[in-house]
Amino acid sequence: MATIFTHPIVAIALGPAIRNLPNWKLILLTGAGLTILPDIDVLSFQLGIPYEHVLGHRGITHSIFFAVLTSLLATVFFVRTLDRKFFLVWAYLFLSMASHGLLDALTNGGKGIAFFAPFNNERYFFSFRPLEVSTINLSRFLSSHGVNVLKSELVWIWIPAVFIFLVILKIKITRDSHSS
Repeated sequence: MATIFTHPIVAIALGPAIRNLPNWKLILLTGAGLTILPDIDVLSFQLGIPYEHVLGHRGITHSIFFAVLTSLLATVFFVRTLDRKFFLVWAYLFLSMASHGLLDALTNGGKGIAFFAPFNNERYFFSFRPLEVSTINLSRFLSSHGVNVLKSELVWIWIPAVFIFLVILKIKITRDSHSS
């Protein structure tokens, strides 16, 4: 998995797209939280649920279905009418949350992501897996392994995220100046 520091960078990178909405800061914080939420399934280890089970690590909470449903429920909290704003908030929250499984599928460890759970529990990785998998073990993370994880995330996630942030910001600023 990617680190808890890196998953929220996706929500931040997409943030300029929602910056003109009421409650945009709360929506941004929600998006950041949703990028981390799928790893609630690490509790499955404590509950004795096997990794490969649909409720196991990288199972249903990493699926597209779970991201659609959870982001839909969160969107209803912010927008009560089915309009353009509803779709924008939902798309933002969905992309934020779905990014978790996508980033994990780019790592070089684990047993894959159940993108299509609960309908299919088959686990997938991308063929290109440049991210060093993070550990849950704090002492191992604070070693050279943790440094290697952060280096790979810097190159493959943080730098592209800054670029995406700047592009969206530029588009928003340009669009806002033309509509004034």
